[in-house]
Amino acid sequence: MTTSTTSAPPAATAVAADYPQQLHRTIGRFGSFAAGFSFISVLTTVFQLFAFGYGAAGPAFVWTWPVVLLGQLLVAACFAELAARHPFSGAIYQWASRMAGPVYGWFTGWLMVLGQVVVVAAAALALQVVLPALWSGFQLLGGDPSPTTASGAANAVLLGAALIALTTVVNAVDNRVLTLVNGVGVGAEILGIALIVVALFGHAEQPPRELLHTAPGSGGGWALLVGAFTAAYVMIGFDSAGELSEETLAPRRTAPRTILAALAAAGLSGGLLLLGGVLAAPSLTDGRLAAEGLPYVLTSRLGEGLGRVLLADVAVAVCVGTLAMQTAGARMVFSMARDGALPGWRRLSAVAPRSGMPRRAALAVGAPAVGFLLLNLASPAAFVALSSTCVALVYAAYALVVGAALVRRLRGLPLGEGAPATDETGRPLFSLGRWGLPVNAAALLYGVAMTVNLAWPRAAVYDPEGGHWYLRWFALLTFAAALATGAAYRLRRRRP
Repeated sequence: MTTSTTSAPPAATAVAADYPQQLHRTIGRFGSFAAGFSFISVLTTVFQLFAFGYGAAGPAFVWTWPVVLLGQLLVAACFAELAARHPFSGAIYQWASRMAGPVYGWFTGWLMVLGQVVVVAAAALALQVVLPALWSGFQLLGGDPSPTTASGAANAVLLGAALIALTTVVNAVDNRVLTLVNGVGVGAEILGIALIVVALFGHAEQPPRELLHTAPGSGGGWALLVGAFTAAYVMIGFDSAGELSEETLAPRRTAPRTILAALAAAGLSGGLLLLGGVLAAPSLTDGRLAAEGLPYVLTSRLGEGLGRVLLADVAVAVCVGTLAMQTAGARMVFSMARDGALPGWRRLSAVAPRSGMPRRAALAVGAPAVGFLLLNLASPAAFVALSSTCVALVYAAYALVVGAALVRRLRGLPLGEGAPATDETGRPLFSLGRWGLPVNAAALLYGVAMTVNLAWPRAAVYDPEGGHWYLRWFALLTFAAALATGAAYRLRRRRP
């Protein structure tokens, strides 16, 4: 049995000021931190994209990591203020709506939903990078496990679809089960990161001066803009602590701190992985590091036994990361549907009373994610273009939220209209104080610049094989299609 919050769309003209408590409030501080850290999923994304970053810019691509981390910390600081003032599910949508109005918030949430669905599919595909390297029996289709081959691409879809089916079930069971799986997974991931970092630095042979060089023929400093894709892709999702605010104990106190803590922990650990991977690589010039990435370094330096154990931990991180991404996407869908802002909103806003889980919203994220996986069968290059585009969509949504906050600051308006002055413990809400305006402005400049960088129609990113103009312009075409589809839906809703 499921229940729906309303019988008519409450957000036809405005966003509801508050909502009845339907989701079960059981998540503590570590669970909130785990939600953000597991979405970022350092092991998943670093193992998935290390080869891409190294191939684009060579050893010097590691320097893009602290730059992106600093920029994202500026964004996270702005989000922390908003999380304290607007502790609602579907945080990105809710924040934008409450600061700049329902139409602005709807388009922000729409871009975020599209990005989150594809992020789930892209994360699930990472199993193909890990499992066949762990055991050849995981290559169920064909013989070549490389994700760029026909057999590797097909096997990636099979493994990814099975994983999304599993995460959808977990998202439907119970919040306590979800929190337990997330917590155990994050604990295993943190332990795995620590072991891998120690092992990599213990086998470092490359001189540190190599980190100053870009790949030959890559274009020098310009190549670092492409190399930054690795860091940009990894460091998203820290807002998930805000997405789960309605399920978190003392969210005004907890969410701001766990947003920042999740990003800081992921930034530090991911940076050490990149650095250790380059320094421990057997060779920087034989082409294998750009083709196989960190799995090649682990198995060649640590031996098959220990290397496989650590790869198994990476596989766990991929599974938990995919689960966290789908959870965040489901809360976004649920939040927008609760306001009558999505087609089929009555079903999508339904919550199972016993479990407190928005099951249909989770299915609404998982089903299209599997559909996007099928694109990998037709063309792995097309899926790579789609994956790059989804990250650009998320950055655009982030920039829209930060931009709305900056406008309110410049107009002298509060970030949280009607929000209390203190959190659940009676302490003042998290605030940047006098640093709010400069941090907000810098965060917006960074967000816009990174969105442009991610969406720029580079053949090296979107059409490496050449000859497909639509792939090269894929990000901009997707943005245009998303905005056009959203505008058509909004106009249709306005008709009597």
